Amino acid sequence: MDTPMFADLGLPDVLLSAVLDMGFESPSPIQAKTIPLALEGKDLIGLSETGSGKTAAFALPTLAGIDAHLAEPQALIVCPTRELAVQVCEEVFRLGCKIKGLRALPVYGGAPIDRQLKGLRKGAHIVVGTPGRLLDHLKRRSFAPRNIKTVILDEADRMLDMGFQEEMEELLAALPKERQTMFFSATMNRRVSRLIDNFGKNPETIEIERKSLTVDAIDQSCYEVRQRSKVEVLSRLLDIDPPRLALVFCNTKRLVDEVTEGLLARGYAADRLHGDMTQQMRERVLARFRESTIEILIATDVAARGLDVDDIDLVVNYEIPHDPEDYVHRIGRTGRAGRSGRAVSFVFGRDIYRLQTIEKYTRQSIRRERVPSQEQVEGKRADKLFQTIQERLESGKLGDYQSYLDRLLEQGHTATDIANAAFTLLRESTTREGEFIAEDKQKEAFANEKQRSSWRDEKRDRKERPERDRKSRPERNNSKGMACLFMNIGKAQHIKPGDIAGMIYRECEVPDGSLGKITIFPKHTLVDVSEEVSGDVINGLKNAKLRGRSFKVDRDRRG
Repeated sequence: MDTPMFADLGLPDVLLSAVLDMGFESPSPIQAKTIPLALEGKDLIGLSETGSGKTAAFALPTLAGIDAHLAEPQALIVCPTRELAVQVCEEVFRLGCKIKGLRALPVYGGAPIDRQLKGLRKGAHIVVGTPGRLLDHLKRRSFAPRNIKTVILDEADRMLDMGFQEEMEELLAALPKERQTMFFSATMNRRVSRLIDNFGKNPETIEIERKSLTVDAIDQSCYEVRQRSKVEVLSRLLDIDPPRLALVFCNTKRLVDEVTEGLLARGYAADRLHGDMTQQMRERVLARFRESTIEILIATDVAARGLDVDDIDLVVNYEIPHDPEDYVHRIGRTGRAGRSGRAVSFVFGRDIYRLQTIEKYTRQSIRRERVPSQEQVEGKRADKLFQTIQERLESGKLGDYQSYLDRLLEQGHTATDIANAAFTLLRESTTREGEFIAEDKQKEAFANEKQRSSWRDEKRDRKERPERDRKSRPERNNSKGMACLFMNIGKAQHIKPGDIAGMIYRECEVPDGSLGKITIFPKHTLVDVSEEVSGDVINGLKNAKLRGRSFKVDRDRRG
């Protein structure tokens, strides 16, 4: 059978022209089956997953029935979330761009109601909204349903899962009985079926055979990681292969906050998105994410519903979702518009069984990977640093620093020493201090059969860990007579060496030349001070604040 074209579906010329201008020629399977039946006015049940083109499948026939001269709501599209409502409304505008005077209005909670009231008074032809706010407008009588001819429930199963059953039933009961109703859902369960039985009129079912729920271009892998190690492992993955934009999913709002704070403390450009945020805050965060001002967005499933950003090339399941369908929605955020994408999942314990359920559901295998070591991360950073400097040398854009170089050479320093010092400073300014985690210990145990099988060796390994931690950190080469002090403030608080030095000389009144090397890390700072005044510095800074923030200071006991 030949593949149908949009021109074969019976759409009015004004809509067909808009579709062709957007670059589409042939409809997706759900569009090819839905549009002709919907144009006939039949009630429909569309069973199709996200990304199948279902929005155009119901929006095009709905637009075909709009009378632009009648300034009243004629079609209602109900969505589970604000983000999806906005996304659907934008799609309606794009598809109906050639209908003169067309007005479509998104209506959802968490946004100023005055603007919505104004839009409804002007006479929106198509209203797209969430159940709660639509019902609110219905009770206020700001939304008049008397001319509603078409009703679409988009992601009906999701709305029922989110607890909107009563609102949906009350809303549907208030609409004209003589109307067309289209139900779209990824799954058909008992509650969806009951809703259709109560409010549909002999609907025809359109089901698209699911060959594979995920895009082949998405590389799927998983790491076995304990909960307390996840932020560090996520940081290593971000460092080894930095994404343009990354989306990290958590199952709870509390964990979204914890992960965001953890990444910010490590110096990453990250922000959060969850249901406790106001709509204005959410829209501001999404705008910054689209503009790449923030590169990592941590979100819950509900908050990220309807998120439409093409440049996401990494999705991380910080926690495995409870529903395999949610996994599909999550990883579908990457690998869009013909691009390749990566999906990474963290699992531990019982999560392994849930992962197997997801593999059965998606009919795809998820590759098991080993947690990258600190050495691998450091090696990648060194390679990147070398490549950056090599590219700068080859470009010829070196800057005018010859006078500095001449002065150092005149003082007896060799060119090699100067280059080494420059490399060291550059690495210290761009390097994130890693953490030793249980997964690192496991790698060492697997390298030695005796360690893997012996509890005694495990205890010995634990005792030896501080020595390994010292080796994994950059050497400071403290001069004789100097003490190293630890402060729990760092780059995350925008601290600079000059701030530290100025504070110590000001608060502690130590002699000039008492300070040595000051090394600032994302969450802490190490300061070399003269051994003679180290006690004075610790006592002098007990109640001090830097940039309005209290901090602790003590001798560095980590070697």
